[in-house]
Amino acid sequence: MPDQSARPTREELHAWRTFLRAHAKITRALEAELVAEQRLSLGGYDVLVQLAEAPDRKLRMAELADAVLLSRSGVTRLVDRLERVGLVSRERVAGDGRGVVATLTPEGLDTLRTAARTHLAGVSRHFVAKFDTDELNDMGTLCTKLID
Repeated sequence: MPDQSARPTREELHAWRTFLRAHAKITRALEAELVAEQRLSLGGYDVLVQLAEAPDRKLRMAELADAVLLSRSGVTRLVDRLERVGLVSRERVAGDGRGVVATLTPEGLDTLRTAARTHLAGVSRHFVAKFDTDELNDMGTLCTKLID
């Protein structure tokens, strides 16, 4: 394991920069496909997924921001846009004067189901197809280390 107090070596920086470039390339491609085919951003898709997977298809705004890795103000702007087109609604939390939850609407769920076909096909094409099963398992293990 590399010394954590030392500067990264040329090879270590290469691995880091390659990881960043690969992530950026794949997310740009997935974003472009979602926007072109579904008129939905990758961030908007992520919000719809998080809400679909949440109990009662709703989350407090702070929980949603944490789930999609956006700032609270960023998720507020994104939810504003999704609310304007009827995919998400906002409601006050009973008994909590400042609490607000975002809720997936039936239209949002329908949009998510349609957009998932585009997104998952892109994930398969731009990511899964590049690796064999063992490599994908290794990738999952390595990325879990980054998360933990």
